[in-house]
Amino acid sequence: MSEESILVFSTFPDADTARRVGRFLVEEKLAACVNLLPQMESIYRWKGAVEAAQEVLTLIKSTTWKYQLLEARIRELHPYEVPEIFSVRIDTGHTDYLRWIEQSVIE
Repeated sequence: MSEESILVFSTFPDADTARRVGRFLVEEKLAACVNLLPQMESIYRWKGAVEAAQEVLTLIKSTTWKYQLLEARIRELHPYEVPEIFSVRIDTGHTDYLRWIEQSVIE
């Protein structure tokens, strides 16, 4: 495969927001697929205080060459001041699935 597949993680305050952003990412060919995992509780430090919130975790499948555009689009659409956005490379996996990820984000 010519490009490396990645899995991008991002959290959102609710399912509607995560769904809206996920749809944009897939429609704009920045992501092949976005999974929404609802009802997650996050405990975190923010502005000197320990906070807790219900969030929706998204698992976003894309490629390394789309990451910068993907991150920029998430930041543009995201309601958080500092959204969680990070990626991990997919070193191994079902070859046909990884090929599908690549083909899904080609312009």
